[in-house]
Amino acid sequence: MAATLCQVMGLLLSLLGVAGIIAATGMDQWATEDLFDNPVTAIFSYSGLWNSCVRQSSGFTECRPYFTILGLPALLQAVRALMIVGIVIGAIGCLIAIFSMKCLKMGNMEDNIKATMTLTSGIMFLLAGVCGIAGVSAFANLIVQSFRFTTYADGGFSSFGGAGIGGLSGNLTPRYTFGPALFVGWIGGAILVVGGIMMCLACRGMTPERNRAYDGMTYKAASHHTIYKSDTRPRPAINDSYKAQSVEGRHSNQRFDYV
Repeated sequence: MAATLCQVMGLLLSLLGVAGIIAATGMDQWATEDLFDNPVTAIFSYSGLWNSCVRQSSGFTECRPYFTILGLPALLQAVRALMIVGIVIGAIGCLIAIFSMKCLKMGNMEDNIKATMTLTSGIMFLLAGVCGIAGVSAFANLIVQSFRFTTYADGGFSSFGGAGIGGLSGNLTPRYTFGPALFVGWIGGAILVVGGIMMCLACRGMTPERNRAYDGMTYKAASHHTIYKSDTRPRPAINDSYKAQSVEGRHSNQRFDYV
């Protein structure tokens, strides 16, 4: 009962974690403009893995996708790859976990096979969670580096969203901070890790315990008090018995003529 409950809870948490990673990957607010001491409040810019958006004070929002792949930073492409790999591994792990449920009867599938499938899905959930956390953390590190070396007095190119608002408001380059998508990705990855651990724990409860007894004979070492006696019983002679059979056979083959 405990193994089944742990398995169900692990599956539910893993599904929630995969949904969180998918939502974080599709969100555009990975990096949002820092509004602290920002002299420009009419325009608010934010960017994600796929789009760069600008929202005006009137409520109009314009998003522009990244039309190039080679022109993007290598770290951004690595974050994309990590998030996609985490989603794929998590989805496959969910399918395996569903078919390995102990409460689900599928033909003559034994508990050992279900336990192996549960362990496999748990490991895949752990890998998916690590990929999601690593991707979000790498993007957060990029934001921190950009925030430290970017000031409002400097002009130039912004790491997020192309030229930012430098072309609209003089030489002001916005500073970016953590967006909601980062927190969604961190929470989703952590939930995936917890779900994977619970699936691995459920695998131990599903494995039947077998007491393997060794079918052998007890051996008692001979002590120096043991006395060995020779067998004095007479044994039949093999040659004598063979000769007797042969003599009887000869007599049986003889023919006697009586006159």
